[in-house]
Amino acid sequence: MNDFTLNAEVRSDLGKGASRRLRRLASLVPAVVYGGDKAPESISMLAKEVAKLLENEAAYSHIIELNVGGTKQNVVIKALQRHPAKGHVMHADFVRVVAGQKLTAVVPVHFINEAAPVKKGGEISHVTSEIEVSCLPKDLPEFIEVDLADAEVGTIIHLSDLKAPKGVEFVALAHGDDKAVANVHAPRVAPEATEEGAAE
Repeated sequence: MNDFTLNAEVRSDLGKGASRRLRRLASLVPAVVYGGDKAPESISMLAKEVAKLLENEAAYSHIIELNVGGTKQNVVIKALQRHPAKGHVMHADFVRVVAGQKLTAVVPVHFINEAAPVKKGGEISHVTSEIEVSCLPKDLPEFIEVDLADAEVGTIIHLSDLKAPKGVEFVALAHGDDKAVANVHAPRVAPEATEEGAAE
């Protein structure tokens, strides 16, 4: 039994105006499902159901059972468009999952052992909270772990420094973009220390 399920209806009234009406009048979230060997499908879902699903961080990187008018299909979240101020989902893109066919999905990053560089006098900046991966559906990880135990002050951790789970590829790295994930920097100098330095 899939823990991640969403109910949806086919949407025939398309366009920006129609999407706005859906959100305003019916508390629905417009979405598109594409991929596999089927044509893209425009759907709508109850906003409260979407919000409830996304309360669980794992939903972002899990296969979701999407029930569209009684027809079930497995999908993953490809992209979410959120309201800039209120943060609720305004539009969603889903990609169909086909067994034996690679998919791309955005997976959350979990940082561990953050106390270690702090003890060495460093401060940690998280550059990203998610990474796009490419893999077969069976290899889709729940999250990518970033271990900061050995990070020194001045360290920048890039995608190439991370160990990808078996069968998983980092999309940016495959395109030659070795993105920064986090960095450890020296704390900003306190005002008192600056004044003492000037006095000397």
